[in-house]
This record gives sequence, C-alpha cells and structure tokens, in this order.
Amino acid sequence: MGSWNTSPGLNHVGAYQVSGQPYASASINCKEDHAPLSDCTVTFPYVTRWFKVVNHDESNACKVGFSEAGVEGTNYFRVGAADVAGGHGPTDSGVLELKVSSIVLSGSTDVDIVAGLTKIPAGSTWGSEGPNWSGSSGVG
Repeated sequence: MGSWNTSPGLNHVGAYQVSGQPYASASINCKEDHAPLSDCTVTFPYVTRWFKVVNHDESNACKVGFSEAGVEGTNYFRVGAADVAGGHGPTDSGVLELKVSSIVLSGSTDVDIVAGLTKIPAGSTWGSEGPNWSGSSGVG
C-alpha cells in the first residue's frame, strides 16, 4: 500500500497560489574584484514563488543569473546602478515569478534580495548538470 504523505513538487499548483514564506538578505557585496561567484550565490532554503533584486550601489550595475556559468557568460540580466543623486533611489528588478533555488550576483557592492518561498524542497530544481537548472538553455 502506497503512502499519500509526499512532499510537493515543482508542478504543485497550490504552492504557488498561496503567499510565500518571507525571505530577505541585505547588503550583499559582490563586486567582481571583491568576491568569487561562489560567495555571491544566494541559496534559498526552498524553491521561490517569486523574488526581487534591489541594487543600492550608485556606481555599479548588478549581474543576476541562475548559475555561475550564466553570469560568467551571457546568460544573465542586469539591475542598473542606483540613481540616488538624481533622487530616484535604488534600482530593482521588479517581482520575478520564477521557480529557482538560487541566484548568482556579480558587479555590485550593495544588493538586497527579497523573496517569497514555497515549501517545495530546493533540491527539486537540480538537473543532470547540477543545481538550479544549470545546463539548461539560457541558464549556463
């Protein structure tokens, strides 16, 4: 007789219909000459329902990717430098509704991350090439 007590998976619709468990990390320094990318990987305890990247650095844009290979190559997006002098304040990515277990940051000296987490185990995004969709087209 099988067990009905199983963990939710990536396609568990209910996990994305409810509010996410809060997650926040502030003042992350990932300037390219400061830290290796492995130190600039934000690993979430569960798969995200959504996340947002906020760049407070007035001089440097922040590269955001889903693998180290993506950030080192061309599979990333940028969150522009903050425009505090112009009165606009920090720049952010907006809310990104993506299923990820980690993100990799590079280039900025002051980044905040806020996310809503599901209860889906982070290991659910592992593929044959490693964590968080690594090896997938567009990821790296």
